[in-house]
Amino acid sequence: MCSHPGLRFGNEALKMAAVGRASTVAALPGNYPSVDNQSAEEDDGQNLWSSILSEVTTRSRSKLPTGKNVLVLGETGAGKTTLVAKLQGVEDYIKGKGLEYMYFSVLDDDIDDHTRCNAWVLDGDLYHKGLQKFAVSQDNLANTMVLLVVDMSRPWLAVDSLQKWASVIQEHIDKLRIVPETMREIEQKLMRHFQEYTEPSSAGTASPQRRNPPSSETDDDSVLLPLGDNTLTHNLGVPMMVVCTKCDAIGSLEKEHDYRDEHFDFIQSHIRHFCLQYGAALLYTSMKENKNLDLLYKYLIHRLYGFHFDFPAQVVEKDSVFIPSGWDNEKKIAILYENFQTLKINNNFEEIIVKPPLRKFVHEKELGAEDDQVFLVKLQSLLTKNPPAAAGRATDSTNRGTSGSPRASNRSTTANVTSVMPMQSGGQTSEGVLANFFNSLLSKKSGTQGPGGNVTGSSTPGTTVKKSVTGCWPR
Repeated sequence: MCSHPGLRFGNEALKMAAVGRASTVAALPGNYPSVDNQSAEEDDGQNLWSSILSEVTTRSRSKLPTGKNVLVLGETGAGKTTLVAKLQGVEDYIKGKGLEYMYFSVLDDDIDDHTRCNAWVLDGDLYHKGLQKFAVSQDNLANTMVLLVVDMSRPWLAVDSLQKWASVIQEHIDKLRIVPETMREIEQKLMRHFQEYTEPSSAGTASPQRRNPPSSETDDDSVLLPLGDNTLTHNLGVPMMVVCTKCDAIGSLEKEHDYRDEHFDFIQSHIRHFCLQYGAALLYTSMKENKNLDLLYKYLIHRLYGFHFDFPAQVVEKDSVFIPSGWDNEKKIAILYENFQTLKINNNFEEIIVKPPLRKFVHEKELGAEDDQVFLVKLQSLLTKNPPAAAGRATDSTNRGTSGSPRASNRSTTANVTSVMPMQSGGQTSEGVLANFFNSLLSKKSGTQGPGGNVTGSSTPGTTVKKSVTGCWPR
């Protein structure tokens, strides 16, 4: 049978390759068998792929979770929208109505990942409280944190506002009808976080951006201290934080309404009692001064995403208080009572921190000044109709000029007024001087009467009176 040349050449090439492989195997040292060498290479390859797969799995698990929510509640004008806008880094924003949706970015530098945290701002009018169902549901309750915003420029509303909005969120959670086992689980998680709080170390061993391991990886055998009195008596199953805004108004409260340090300690004690009952954190902020806004952001991502947080509690400055959840207790709150001088522990909040009375601004109608000549003409006509009467002065109206001006007077009028109004040096009329004056007149008239019954001397009454005044004027 004839064979094709190309096929014959291929068979020879296969034979030569087989001989080459055989010679190569024969040339290997006896200490390194070929089968073992191949097995070792396969093991190395499997280990390499296993390490790659485990790294990818670890990275996928460590990615930032999505669907985290922050629900912001508070009175109208407390600064809720401004607070979230500051977290978002937005200066120009438009305040909405009802339920506002906003967000702020969350970054993880260790794994080069980022996500967005949803922020829902509910209107201060209770009419809109039903809109909470669009922000908090059965599915995302475990991934939600509640912020209760208090306006420190109106501290007399603080306690009532906290109680009102806490009851609003509690009522909404009750309407969700969550499975009891699930609700008990998230309540236990919140209580465990409160009990596991420890003071941060000054060394700061962990990176500020590195996230803590999940709670399931921690030691479950750790001993937890029992809760103290009035602690977590209202466990809603969601982390809460009380944010006091506009703390820059504390200075104006001191100047305008006579607030003292004991008043601010009294307010702080009541707010801390509320936080202790709900297991909430407390933070004083000021958007005007950008105070503690960075601290607020770091605490939010710590509670929602598990980032490491190593900031200690701050209770020294009255306008920059920070108390993380789990730090406070009744004994620490009692330290504030030592600064009370006129206040007592059992005083009612509404009786001590009262709303100041409203200042009524009376807007008076502006009156325009009329022209001088018009005013003088009116005054002249008024004086002409009603001439001024000199009380207690026996003056002759014929001696006064026709002009209505009080300055228009002649010498005879001055002489008459002077003659009938002798004055003492003290400025008051003397009855004795008047009596002597008239007696001297009578005695002169009786002594100088001439024939025909006329008085001798000058016939001008003013002249005679003037001479009498000259003789009787007290010196």
